Amino acid sequence: MGKLLLYNMALEKLGDSLSGVLRKISRAGLIDERLVKEVIKDIQRALLSADVNVKLVMKISKKIQERALKEKPKAGLGRKEHIITILYEELSNLLGSSKNYSLPNKSRILMVGLQGSGKTTTTVKLARYFSKRGLSTSIIAADTYRPAAYEQLFQLAEPFKIRIYGEPENKNAIEIVKYGLQELNTSIVILDTAGRHRKEEELFKEMREINKKFKPDEKFLVIDSNIGQQAGAQAKAFHESIGITGVILTKLDGSARGGGALSAVAETGAPVRFIGVGEKMGDLEVFNPERFISRILGMGDLQTLLEKAKGVLDEKKAKEMLKGDFTLDDLYEQLQSIKKMGPLNSVLSMIPGMGMSLPKEASNVTEEKFRKFLIIMDSMTVKERAKPKIINASRMKRVARGAGSEPEDVKELMNYYKLMHNAFKGFGKRGMKRGFSPGALSKIMKGMKF
Repeated sequence: MGKLLLYNMALEKLGDSLSGVLRKISRAGLIDERLVKEVIKDIQRALLSADVNVKLVMKISKKIQERALKEKPKAGLGRKEHIITILYEELSNLLGSSKNYSLPNKSRILMVGLQGSGKTTTTVKLARYFSKRGLSTSIIAADTYRPAAYEQLFQLAEPFKIRIYGEPENKNAIEIVKYGLQELNTSIVILDTAGRHRKEEELFKEMREINKKFKPDEKFLVIDSNIGQQAGAQAKAFHESIGITGVILTKLDGSARGGGALSAVAETGAPVRFIGVGEKMGDLEVFNPERFISRILGMGDLQTLLEKAKGVLDEKKAKEMLKGDFTLDDLYEQLQSIKKMGPLNSVLSMIPGMGMSLPKEASNVTEEKFRKFLIIMDSMTVKERAKPKIINASRMKRVARGAGSEPEDVKELMNYYKLMHNAFKGFGKRGMKRGFSPGALSKIMKGMKF
């Protein structure tokens, strides 16, 4: 049975469609067979529009329909939550293994891929990913075919003080690998190689020789998500040649065919380890099935959000938030810092409930809303920001006057604060590994409407 992979940040239309499905379930007065079949058709359209294989779409939709009509809700769940849970579970099951990529203490990583897949940029992103986590990292530049490949690597890596070994004038990739290993003594050594196509046998022969000489612990295939379902044939060819241990999918920040690429790659049995979600050097994420499903269904992804926040927010402050010690001062700091963590709509999709409540053109609307929130908080006293519970109706009126807004705006801010406070508190209790439970989704769906 093939595995289905979809990614929300890249496939905004898919995320909107599936969020619409959840809203339809949540707002329904009666959950009957007619509604279930309507929902199934919506799910099918959403997956097909993301270029997912038709057979896989039919298989998952049939399974969801059977369970929704035949299974009884588990204790504590109503019919609506039950169907949402089924959708969550079936999408998760088709993702394959839920095991995270474990951070190595010492590894050699071979990077291979098609020409134009973004392999060199991804190599630097990966090096930065490891170096940010305290591992000494270096790169061997062994692409001897593409002009200025070494220069590109150097320019991308230099700002992050990542060491590069290369011999621009040497056209023998095997020699470069040999001398690079003698020269470098870092915990992580990443080898960037020339791009090649599955039909280029000479280049594949060289790749096998490099693999034998380098003796990598990891062999990552870099694939551009824009090639859609053709990714499967490419992944299969590389896998049969050197036995790839993982796939990195790039350009998932705007691909309309990302679902096709992900589902095709998954059918080869090669795990997707990382995903490129933007052009910046920090726009590389470990692929985690549960987080992915949570985000695509609008349930948030607080773990990835906190990981992104590590370089922006104080670590001690993040731990306090997980304990529920979340004040309006913390919210103020977060709203000011959010832009530093990436595109606003992508960051907001990681906040529980926000993924479903964000309308089209969300980033502009939400940025305006956040600016208003900041002005309102500026009008509060130090004591009010530290102890939000003391803010009653009369205080709301005073704060609104000072901010040049209406009491309803202050109330909206307080509702948003409560949503965030409860989300962090609940997430902290469940622990970093479990994430948001589908059973809690109906409550979140009644939260803020931006």
